Amino acid sequence: MDSLFVSNRIFLNSKRYPDLFAGGILVSSVDGKVARIFTQPNDVLAYLVNHDAEVHDFGDLVLMPGLIDSHVHINEPGRTEWEGFHTATKAAAAGGFTTICDMPLNSIPPTTTMANLRTKINAARGKIFVDVAFWGGVVPGNVDELQEMIYAGVVGFKCFLCPSGVEEFQHVAEEDVHLALQKMEGTGSVLAFHAEVECKSHQHNNKKSNPKKYETFLHTRPDEMESEAIDLVARLSQRYDVPCHIVHLSAARALPSIRNARDNGARLTVETCHHYLSIAAEDIPDAHTEYKCCPPIRGKSNQEQLWQAVCDGDINMVVSDHSPSTPGMKLLNSGKNRGDFLKAWGGISSVQFGLPLFWTNCQRYGLGIPDVVKLLCTEPAKMCGIDRVKGRLEVGYDCDICVWDPEDWFTVTQDIIEFQNKANPYMDRKLRGVVHASFIRGSPVYKATHKFGAPKGNILLKKVSRRGSKVVKFE
Repeated sequence: MDSLFVSNRIFLNSKRYPDLFAGGILVSSVDGKVARIFTQPNDVLAYLVNHDAEVHDFGDLVLMPGLIDSHVHINEPGRTEWEGFHTATKAAAAGGFTTICDMPLNSIPPTTTMANLRTKINAARGKIFVDVAFWGGVVPGNVDELQEMIYAGVVGFKCFLCPSGVEEFQHVAEEDVHLALQKMEGTGSVLAFHAEVECKSHQHNNKKSNPKKYETFLHTRPDEMESEAIDLVARLSQRYDVPCHIVHLSAARALPSIRNARDNGARLTVETCHHYLSIAAEDIPDAHTEYKCCPPIRGKSNQEQLWQAVCDGDINMVVSDHSPSTPGMKLLNSGKNRGDFLKAWGGISSVQFGLPLFWTNCQRYGLGIPDVVKLLCTEPAKMCGIDRVKGRLEVGYDCDICVWDPEDWFTVTQDIIEFQNKANPYMDRKLRGVVHASFIRGSPVYKATHKFGAPKGNILLKKVSRRGSKVVKFE
């Protein structure tokens, strides 16, 4: 039986229907695609007079496309105690995200070869509550693996311009990047950069600084590291006909270089993260290493410039960079190194809370629901090349739905967290925007009243023809 989703506030993310309206969305029971759109309540009633359908009536709750997080570290296999597919995708579903893209590290093995990609896909099967796509990785010496991974279905590749923090994923030199871009030209695949470089001009003596103060860590990764790396990315993106992407921008200082590259024809997109928009360095308490990430959270003035860049369109999307680890690695347990920002693992867990983290601040900057969907759904889908099936509620698209209340508030507490290791910088924070349900292809994957059923997510592989970059199949 087909399903009919009804609400007084529906946002399709459609050019034909750009505003909220009261109506319904019919989803086919055969393939989970949107079959019809009803833009008037009377049209819904008229349809039900002559047709059977399972009706989901959400009253005044907002019904909109399921969100997409293109930057998530799941870490299975190899470091499943940090985060696994089961817990990461449950957290995503509870946050209204129906598709996530897994980064090529910190799993063992990393997703840097065809064999490793198969290992990663096999580890995910049967465990995922949302659809999962995969990034490949560019590391020194794997350039001959890239095209096969593109044809196998990765959404793109990520590289580090500085040490990644794990031995099995080495950072690249400029020569490696040139080789990768040459292999990628004509495929339509994107190369994403962790854009920090070690600057010879910057030296910081930590011996006399208190490692439990956030300021000590912040001084070790100045915005110069980012701006120099992004200058390099800007130059490369203008030389090759390959889409390039800057992950987790934290330094507003780099924005002029990004604008200049785009003005000169570069296909360059940029993301920032919820923690850079929600937290300022001045507010981070001593010894609270759950706030540590790389690049680091910077000051309030920098944060305001990032928000302005979001409003102006200089930043294309906002993602979680969900990068979990165990409490021991974050140095949150007892011991002499507890709270040492210099020794703790850098990474923030937040895949479940991206929507309310962003929405809580949106009103201050004049942003509404269409902006939320653009930044947390449309643009990630486009960048990853899955926007022909994901990112909007149009006839023929996957009927992935987020149902939420933008007026209601909740408090982040440990008992509601679905990701594996609960430490995060948002504990006890009051946030606006409560997710009530998530549906994938019309099937419920999360309901606040009933929690979860069986995992219903699919492996999402972007099939690309060897004759060109045309997407021919998703599976």
